[in-house]
Amino acid sequence: MPEITPDPILQIATGFMAAKHLFVANEVGLFDQLADGPATLDTLAGRTGVARSRLRILADAMVALSFVERQGDLYQNAPIAATFLTGRTPVDLRPVLRFFNHLSYPMWTKLEETIRTGQAQMTMHMPPDAQRIFSEGVEAFHATPSQALPATYDFGRHQRLLDLGGGTGSWLLAILQQYRTLTGTLFELPTAAAVARQRLASDPVGQRVTVVEGDFFTEPIPPGHDVVLIANVVHLCSAERNLALLRRIRHYVPDGARLLLVDFWTDSTHTQPPVAALMAGQFLMSTGEGDVYSAEEAHGWLEESGWRAVERKPLDVANSVIVAETA
Repeated sequence: MPEITPDPILQIATGFMAAKHLFVANEVGLFDQLADGPATLDTLAGRTGVARSRLRILADAMVALSFVERQGDLYQNAPIAATFLTGRTPVDLRPVLRFFNHLSYPMWTKLEETIRTGQAQMTMHMPPDAQRIFSEGVEAFHATPSQALPATYDFGRHQRLLDLGGGTGSWLLAILQQYRTLTGTLFELPTAAAVARQRLASDPVGQRVTVVEGDFFTEPIPPGHDVVLIANVVHLCSAERNLALLRRIRHYVPDGARLLLVDFWTDSTHTQPPVAALMAGQFLMSTGEGDVYSAEEAHGWLEESGWRAVERKPLDVANSVIVAETA
C-alpha cells in the first residue's frame, strides 16, 4: 500500500500564498521590468519603486514557483512568464491576474458565508474602475475560446448576430473579423457597455457593432437577429432564471434563428472538467445563485423553451459551445 501523507492537503491549503505572491508580482510590474532581459534586485527596486529587501521576497517566491529564473545576482523571466505576463505576446494574462487580485480574491475570503447563507459577494452594477478590471479580466481569461468560436462554428449562414452580456465585445470582434458581411449587436448593462464602447472604438471591426444598454431579464431584447450568442452568462444564474432567459430569447427571435451557448458545460456529476467544479464557488459568490451546469441540463432547458439542440463542440479544455435552433 502506498504511504498516505498530508502533503496534498498542505499543498492546497497553502496555495493562496502562491496565488497572492503571483498577483502582487504582477501588480508591481516585476514581469514587465524583466521583459527586456535579466536584472539585479537593485535595478528592479529602482524600476518598481519597491524596497530591495521586500522585492527580494517577491522575486524569490517567483523563482520558487518557476515563473522567474535566477543566475547569481541576476533575475530573468522564465519562458512561461515571458510568454503570458509581459504584454509583448498575443496572449496577455496580466488582466486576469488583476481581476483575481482586486475582485476575485477578496470574494473568496467570504466563501463560507456564501455557502452558509447564499449571500452574494459582488454586484453586477460596479463602479467604473471595478467594471474595467472585471471586463478586461474576463476578456483575457476567455481569449482562447473567443478566438476558437469563429473557427468552430460557421457564421456564414447568418446576417445579424446578437451578443447578450458580451462584456467588452471581444467575442463579437473575433467573429466579425472572420465574417466580413456579418453585423453585431452587444446588449450589456450600462457600466459594462461604457467599457465596451471604448474597446470597440479601438478596433476598426468595432464599427460594425451596435451597443445597446439594458438588462435582458427585464427589458426588451433587440429584435431582428438570426443568431444569438450567450457566452459566460449561464453560470451566473440559477437553473430557473436560465430557463426564463431562453424563453425570452425565443420570443424575440424569428423562426429559424440559432442560439449559441458557451460555458463550462460539465459532465453529469459536475466534477469534469475540474476547473468548472472549482469555479462554481466563484459564480455562486458573484450572484448568490450561480453554478456550473451539465450539457444534459442545458438540453433540458432548450427543449422546455422552444429550442432544439443541434450539436456541442469544444472550444478549449474547459469551454464548449452548445448550438441550438428554434424548434
